[in-house]
Amino acid sequence: MSPAGLWMLVAVAVLGVTTGLPVWALLLGVASLGSIAAWLAGFDVSVIGAIGPRVINLLEHDLLQAMPLYVFVGVLLQRIAVADAVFATGERLVGAPIASLGVGALIAPMNGSVASSSALLSRLVAPRLHALSPPRAMALIAVAATIGVVVPPSLVLILLGDAMLRAHTEASNLPGFVLQGRIVNTQDILHAALPPAALVLLLWAFVAWMEGRAVPRAKVALSMRQVALAVATTASIVFLLGGVFVGRLFAVEAAATGGCVLAIGALVTRSLSARQWEEVLRDTLALSGALFALLVAATSFSLVFRVFGTDRWLADLVVASPFPPHLTAALVLVLVAVCALALDAFEMIFVVIPIVAPLLIAQLGDAQQVAVLLLFVLQLSFLLPPLGYAVIMTRARAGLPPVSNTALLRALAPFLVTQVAVGMLVFCSPRVTHWLDAPESAASDPSAPAASEDDIVKQMEEMARDPDEAASAARK
Repeated sequence: MSPAGLWMLVAVAVLGVTTGLPVWALLLGVASLGSIAAWLAGFDVSVIGAIGPRVINLLEHDLLQAMPLYVFVGVLLQRIAVADAVFATGERLVGAPIASLGVGALIAPMNGSVASSSALLSRLVAPRLHALSPPRAMALIAVAATIGVVVPPSLVLILLGDAMLRAHTEASNLPGFVLQGRIVNTQDILHAALPPAALVLLLWAFVAWMEGRAVPRAKVALSMRQVALAVATTASIVFLLGGVFVGRLFAVEAAATGGCVLAIGALVTRSLSARQWEEVLRDTLALSGALFALLVAATSFSLVFRVFGTDRWLADLVVASPFPPHLTAALVLVLVAVCALALDAFEMIFVVIPIVAPLLIAQLGDAQQVAVLLLFVLQLSFLLPPLGYAVIMTRARAGLPPVSNTALLRALAPFLVTQVAVGMLVFCSPRVTHWLDAPESAASDPSAPAASEDDIVKQMEEMARDPDEAASAARK
């Protein structure tokens, strides 16, 4: 019965594709049926009683408190002229294709989801890409909509960082795994993702420039108000996201500040009517409710998954794999890519990644490398027609003529090839994910020289010193 948890996961994926029901409802339904089956089979189901306390503990986490604020910012950005001004200015300066990627890189981290980014970019970009063929225009919009998956500090990355902390802790308890250094945190994941994400964006910008040479730049004159709004918006978003990235701001603080600034700006400029404000709040509540419902459902599903012992069975299977560690890890990543064809980023983070991340860490030994590889696999899966999430959203919302899967895949090929190349670089050379590591992480390097006895005694004395005395000593 140990593989029963996998069959539960397969059932969720199949039902999600065939029925169109919300994934949170399917997770709850399959988990309920699975718990009944486990009880009838004689399994100890008492652990399911931990659902309530576990959900309450999760809801007290500041990252999850920031989630509705990110949703509010994303919904508001779709209805006011801020993104329009940024795109219009970028289109005039560098052309529509590169401006599309720029808006995606700037707005997507605040939008929080591929669906929100796809809706925003479809409205902004699609009408201005008439000089490109429909496949190339659709490919560009879909690619830009996925930028928030890998560019820190997006909501996807923040939630993944929290998931990787738990996964690294679980991996440290697996047989044969030796923990080197400390358990990673969200800040480590943000720092690990930036260099590969920046390289991907640079290569994608080059591809967009090559394809966009046939697209004439906009000739419409920009008003000073549009330029000022674009500059102020860009500076504000960079400041807030930069504050989160360097650890000066918490995610909830940045999201709250961004939401307040956008709301005040919309009120002062009267950009939204009373009815539009009502729609913004309704959409925010609906999307936030769906995400929290998904969180509760995923928590319930994972507990039933553990009742069957599927997590231990998978760990034993991977640890005893006859293949080399890197080949085993590659096979697990392929399975993650298959799951991502049916689930979106949040569903993957809440349901699949807690299962596979500890196994990947056990094989590769580097939690930051594993986090970046998972991000790249998710983004790649979202761009594979016909089931890729970003492709489906773009087809539904861009208003472009129908495009065959073959033509769309051909248009996406340059972007996919560059992303796979960077992913292979991360897979073969994990050092790329450690370029921005904090200096103190070097102290955990096993190759570093051991501290002398005098150094240890000095550190103990400093730790025992009164805090005020230590602070005055440090100033001297």
